[in-house]
Amino acid sequence: MPQVTLYVDTQIEKLLDEAARAAGVSKSRWVADLIRRQTASHWPAAVRKAAGVAPDFPLASELRRGAGRDVKRVRV
Repeated sequence: MPQVTLYVDTQIEKLLDEAARAAGVSKSRWVADLIRRQTASHWPAAVRKAAGVAPDFPLASELRRGAGRDVKRVRV
């Protein structure tokens, strides 16, 4: 199995330790799961299941109608 080395400061390591412990998994598994979730190319099952549950909900184009032009975005 390939290995990856991460260099993090002590505060990040503490957060990683706490998150992995709370999830009941190793730090390696916690990081791998995070990468898997963040790079998934499909919607989670809960989101797919929610599709169509509100048939009266307006489409995005209907919500934007009459709203005017969008403002220029500012990167922060």
